[in-house]
Amino acid sequence: MMASLSSSLTSGSYRSGYSASFSPVNGIRHRSLSFLSASPRGHKADELCFRFQRKSGRCSVFMQDGAIVTNSDSTESSKSSLKGLKDEVLSVLSEEAAKVGSASDGQNQSTVSITVVGASGDLAKKKIFPALFALYYEDCLPEHFTIYGYSRSKMTDAELRNMVSKTLTCRIDKRANCGEKMEEFLKRCFYHSGQYDSQEHFTELDKKLKEHEAGRISNRLFYLSIPPNIFVDAVKCASSSASSASGWTRVIVEKPFGRDSETSAALTKSLKQYLEEDQIFRIDHYLGKELVENLSVLRFSNLIFEPLWSRQYIRNVQFIFSEDFGTEGRGGYFDHYGIIRDIMQNHLLQILALFAMETPVSLDAEDIRNEKVKVLRSMRPIQMEDVVIGQYKSHTKGGVTYPGYTDDKTVPKDSLTPTFAAAALFIDNARWDGVPFLMKAGKALHTRRAEIRVQFRHVPGNLYNRNTTGCDLDKATNELVIRVQPDEAIYLKINNKVPGLGMRLDRSNLNLLYSARYSKEIPDAYERLLLDAIEGERRLFIRSDELDAAWSLFTPLLKEIEEKKRIPEYYPYGSRGPVGAHYLAAKHKVQWGDMSLDQ
Repeated sequence: MMASLSSSLTSGSYRSGYSASFSPVNGIRHRSLSFLSASPRGHKADELCFRFQRKSGRCSVFMQDGAIVTNSDSTESSKSSLKGLKDEVLSVLSEEAAKVGSASDGQNQSTVSITVVGASGDLAKKKIFPALFALYYEDCLPEHFTIYGYSRSKMTDAELRNMVSKTLTCRIDKRANCGEKMEEFLKRCFYHSGQYDSQEHFTELDKKLKEHEAGRISNRLFYLSIPPNIFVDAVKCASSSASSASGWTRVIVEKPFGRDSETSAALTKSLKQYLEEDQIFRIDHYLGKELVENLSVLRFSNLIFEPLWSRQYIRNVQFIFSEDFGTEGRGGYFDHYGIIRDIMQNHLLQILALFAMETPVSLDAEDIRNEKVKVLRSMRPIQMEDVVIGQYKSHTKGGVTYPGYTDDKTVPKDSLTPTFAAAALFIDNARWDGVPFLMKAGKALHTRRAEIRVQFRHVPGNLYNRNTTGCDLDKATNELVIRVQPDEAIYLKINNKVPGLGMRLDRSNLNLLYSARYSKEIPDAYERLLLDAIEGERRLFIRSDELDAAWSLFTPLLKEIEEKKRIPEYYPYGSRGPVGAHYLAAKHKVQWGDMSLDQ
């Protein structure tokens, strides 16, 4: 007859389990207790076997790897003896684990080496280095880390540190001395000059990284802050000459990921010649925004919202992105892509997929991305009649003349590239059938904002109609607004009675203003995404099949606009955009939420 007992203890990087069994051996009641100890990485697991024999009241303990014997003439019950033995075993194991851990100190520690490729560029100076410093300031980076800047510019370590120091701020809080933190961070920053397509220069970088890694397990992260036409050359050299031999190697790739389905597929194919898919982190910084991150939490952790999240209650959804400035000197880059590629195909479409997806199986990255892909593949092809494009023109206001898009010296005078676009999209599935998803993005508009607006259906058979309240409640429906930037907020528009003897209704906001509710400053999107890449969290990064589905939706539209040379509707700098956008909304019986007086 056999019985068994099992348990486990977990502490740090050790996992221990024991089991006890009772069986007759040669007519003698025999008990054995086995203990398996998992030692730290790099050490072989030692199986410690303990045998308890009860014979003539004698208790013995034998350790497989070492002659530990204890004797007792105890006459206590079997249960008490086993408990005492178990306590002794755990004590021995604890001592052994401490010895193993002490012996392993310094031999199996890991280090992270972060190389910013294109370190002399604006993105690196304004976003990447400040984000890395913020992570360091918040103690989010590993104990052992090194940051290397890599670009074609000739620069010394001191010159890089001086350049980086000008963009660093202790904007989060004042827990520690800001100057000291900066000095400590800058001491971890180094520079290596080289060509992006030079195996030799990346080999030299590899040697420098190894010096700083000092024999530790090396994990390496490369951030490609460079033009997309040299992505593949840099990846090829980094992969073959500077990848980690003992840890992981990951590469962050900045958008744009091609110009259409064909170029995007070619880029993905080229990258996968040198990297596995799980090594490629395609970054869309809008997915790192706090309110975008909160979108799933708002929906899936609040019972009040999830039942309403369908065609039955939602009349339309709007994704609005506007900037109050023009190209301002970067028109050469922008003219090659336009507003649809720059904003709609990636930022807004990714947010739409997160908004509309079904409940994922778990919060695992693959489960979430699987649901996003399903949404993208369910979307109806975009029709030209459901799209409005525009381009801003010069405008004088208050005695100040603002230049038009083609007044930018880096833009061709005859350019037809859209600086504004609005579109109506549809998802052909059971949850969203017939609900218009409206996108609007533009430059040189009247305000700067990025928000999601969910307009709910009107109350059927509304008792409080215009005859008794003086307002049209069919238009004044409930609206949920998620303001991504600036002044992050979530607010719900509701109808309520105005105080007084009469029956007059008004719209009010149930408002969560982040700056009022939370004292801690919201981290920059790049901080979140860089930390996720270091930790291997892929939830907010774009998978290759997501990218394919997104491009397959917009490529036919882009080809039609460019091949047929569609002329954009011109709108004044600082206005609300082309008039055609209002007609588009009206066509689908929608009013843009950012146009009302009580925005």
